[in-house]
Amino acid sequence: MSDDADVPQVLLGLARDDELAAKSLLSVEGVTDAILGFHAQQAVEKSLKAVLAFREVEFPFTHDLDGLLELCQGHGVEVPEELSDVDNLSPYGVQLRYGAIQPSVLDRDEALRWAASAIDWATSIHACRRA
Repeated sequence: MSDDADVPQVLLGLARDDELAAKSLLSVEGVTDAILGFHAQQAVEKSLKAVLAFREVEFPFTHDLDGLLELCQGHGVEVPEELSDVDNLSPYGVQLRYGAIQPSVLDRDEALRWAASAIDWATSIHACRRA
């Protein structure tokens, strides 16, 4: 990424791209839960990392949403209640992409709600910080 000041905005833009990809793939026949779940997971992951970057908190290279949520909370960032179960998307970040685990049934609507909520939350934190 370019410079540190741009990191939160870049991550938020990438999160929006993943959310759009997930929404666009929703109606495509043959798109599996693994593919849709991956993009929803990525949208949430990048949103969490954007929030951490907004707060100037270093974050690890990880797809573990629960770990990122704990990192947010450990730095005094209040995480919205609607993201409390978002860790259910973590397996879609890596394990399902490489066949490491068997897929479970993905609630696609819930996955998209999590992605949208995470992006809205990150956007609101960015807006508050700029004000």
